[in-house]
Amino acid sequence: MSTEKKTQHKDIRDAKAFKAVGQGVEKVGKIKFISEFKDFISKGNVMDMAVGMIVGAAFTAIVTSLVNNILMPALGMITGQIDFSDLKIVLKAAVKEGTEIIEPEVAIGYGAFINSVISFLLIALSVFILIKVLGAFKRKKAEAPKEEPKPDPQIELLTEIRDLLKGESAVKAECEEEEKEPETVTE
Repeated sequence: MSTEKKTQHKDIRDAKAFKAVGQGVEKVGKIKFISEFKDFISKGNVMDMAVGMIVGAAFTAIVTSLVNNILMPALGMITGQIDFSDLKIVLKAAVKEGTEIIEPEVAIGYGAFINSVISFLLIALSVFILIKVLGAFKRKKAEAPKEEPKPDPQIELLTEIRDLLKGESAVKAECEEEEKEPETVTE
């Protein structure tokens, strides 16, 4: 073989080896990614977060109903039945031909934005009040004095024996100290 053909053959082998190594690195990277993802999913915090999201989605329906069916009608009564949703600034009027609209109007619907802001504030207020009420229930539950469970009779008996032994050893120590002290004669 000529040197030129040997060089080409070597280049082809190097390219195949590089490709194989590249695929191996890619495969190891995918395995590591899958392993890390599995570890992430199996952690308790992620499961707690998923449950929280599901409960939050269900709670959203309750809060939305509270705002739309209870708070907004009361707010409407207070404000004199003002409907903000129709408020807008028309930039370009609609083009009509008879009863058919050829080109719709271009408008800034700031009234819908005001409704959204009011709805957000009412929802935030509702959630705040709900959290305060739940916090009060938790505090009452935490403040309830817990009755200390009675210790096992065997543990009580062993404690009494230990205390008696401590008392005897203290008495022995006092006696030994008195015997060690020499009597001093005073004249």
